[in-house]
Amino acid sequence: MGIIITGASGFVGRNIIPSLINSKEDLLLVGRNRERLQELFPNTQIADYDNLEVGAKGYDTLIHLAVRNNDKSGEISDFRDVNVKHLKTVINSAKAAGVKTIIYPTSLHASEKNNTSPYAISKREAGELLSKIDDIAIVKLRLPIVYGTTYTGKLKALLRIPAFLRPFIFKLLASFKPTVHVDLVANAIQNNKNTQKTIELVLTDRQAGNWIYATAKRAMDLGFAVFVSFFLSWLLAATWVAIKLTSPGPGIFTQQRVGKGGKLFTCYKFRTMHIGTKQVGTHEVAPNSITKTGNFLRKTKIDELPQIWNIYKNELSLIGPRPCLPVQKDLIAERKKLGIFDIKGGITGWAQIHGVDMSNPKRLSKWDAEYYDLRSIILDIKILVATMTGRGQGDKVRK
Repeated sequence: MGIIITGASGFVGRNIIPSLINSKEDLLLVGRNRERLQELFPNTQIADYDNLEVGAKGYDTLIHLAVRNNDKSGEISDFRDVNVKHLKTVINSAKAAGVKTIIYPTSLHASEKNNTSPYAISKREAGELLSKIDDIAIVKLRLPIVYGTTYTGKLKALLRIPAFLRPFIFKLLASFKPTVHVDLVANAIQNNKNTQKTIELVLTDRQAGNWIYATAKRAMDLGFAVFVSFFLSWLLAATWVAIKLTSPGPGIFTQQRVGKGGKLFTCYKFRTMHIGTKQVGTHEVAPNSITKTGNFLRKTKIDELPQIWNIYKNELSLIGPRPCLPVQKDLIAERKKLGIFDIKGGITGWAQIHGVDMSNPKRLSKWDAEYYDLRSIILDIKILVATMTGRGQGDKVRK
């Protein structure tokens, strides 16, 4: 059992191979320039593409890193030759050799349909090719900008600035766009080698340790809370009066929610339902449980404004996964599996602007995990703008 790596002399290959060697993996490195590979990794088995079918026998996992990247110019045909046709040749050789798993890294932005660069088009076509394969397990690793002990690609410009400034500038850039360290890529490869399942994974740093992103996000939260407190206090007062005049009960509704770390906190909202409504997910609530005033408040999201108190208490963020009720055990279990409770919940979020409510715990948790993977200052702003322009209407009541 061992691992084959094509395109091993590239940036990702050069950075993950030492980690795999230290883990005592049996490696076969494949490339067009055998001498270059032997120079880089002198004590490792080397092969070229012409004899891959024979050399790959006895290996069960192939990592395909051979790619024509978007930092190179060329016609669409040049990108297709490497990213599609060459991939097909490698797959056929791997199948003939008995390889059971192919790990295929691809960039996050290549999957965006509005990206019409030759690189992105060819990578999407490669993805379609892989989706038609059913006799071998395919592990797609969707990666953002990859970095290691040094920088390459778009990050190469960092090498032009003084060394002491690079960590700060890098964290600043990473707060706007997701990144991933090559060590995480190496770990994902080791965790998914020999798998028998076709899966797709998004792999990022998840902004771990990025104090610039954390500071910017907290500043955005507090800025919103202060704005509501000082400039919309009249709206808060008018809404409270309207609720009191149109239905019996308190103007502010309090409810226990599950927050960061799985801890319970008291969530504050304007009351939109009649007193006595059962404490369940909104999707389980009957339409006649909503008051007339509540319908308007929910459509305009005004009912969410008292949660600025949760923001002040650092229990909630403006953007994040919507916090659930303690009784929603299935959703809590799914979120725990994906690490969603590592971050604070939000007043609005990625799932909400895509119309995903709490009625399907697995689906919602996957959207929450995607936000966790992709979160950045730019994404948070996009979610906020989408919410303000009419998307993200919250959980709908039962039909």
